[in-house]
Amino acid sequence: MAALSPDGILLTGRVAVVTGGARGLGRAIAAAFGAEVAVCDRVTPPAGDLTMTLDVRDPVSAEVFAGAVRERWGRVDVLVNNAGGTFHASFQGTSERGERTLVEENFTQVTAMIRRFLPMMGEGASIINVTSSEAHQAAPGFAIYAAMKAAVESLTRSLALELAPRGVRVNAIAPDALPTEGELAMRETVRAAGAGRDVTSRSRGEERPPYEPVRLPPLGRLGEPSDAAAAAVFLAGDLARFVTGTTLHVDGGIHAAGGWRRV
Repeated sequence: MAALSPDGILLTGRVAVVTGGARGLGRAIAAAFGAEVAVCDRVTPPAGDLTMTLDVRDPVSAEVFAGAVRERWGRVDVLVNNAGGTFHASFQGTSERGERTLVEENFTQVTAMIRRFLPMMGEGASIINVTSSEAHQAAPGFAIYAAMKAAVESLTRSLALELAPRGVRVNAIAPDALPTEGELAMRETVRAAGAGRDVTSRSRGEERPPYEPVRLPPLGRLGEPSDAAAAAVFLAGDLARFVTGTTLHVDGGIHAAGGWRRV
């Protein structure tokens, strides 16, 4: 077995593909990779050795992107499935069309991207699926989204075993308490909807605040997108060469705390 190279964590000389890389966690991950990076997003990605504006749900555009990566490098060493999205709605208030959108955006496109890029991946390659804390806990108002993230979590474990004989590792990152543009916009949406009333205060006729302030995780502070990027760099590189089928919870301890919150 080859010894770890001192620059293994920098991914020097490797080819990485990052979906949803124009902002938030995807942008931070793409910027952190010391590798040649291909980035796609629905809005124009700010940086990358190869960038393309597309919707990952569109098979034609996604295939053009994969073809461009194949033509330029002929291989992929790291695939980060970060693209995804959601909207706030009760289960009953989510139409069948809305449900299909959530399924395609958060699960089907992940499997499709893996199918496209897996033939370019050899021994030592790494697939990283970005899920969320909602894959591991109840998420009222985001039921379908949470279910799809849980599906990607399960897919990660199964593919880790299927691809182990090929030397391809498959892991996931479950972020929380990492404010991004998308999360802040979602908070405003929920605030505007006046989501939730406290059951104990209804009898007193008191409204609960439209959106509660962010409660701090056990570490006592919110994180940054770069924290998720650091986890991705670790999972992609040689330092994680014996890590597969697992999830890194980049959340300041929220998953470990369960229902407990720091006060």
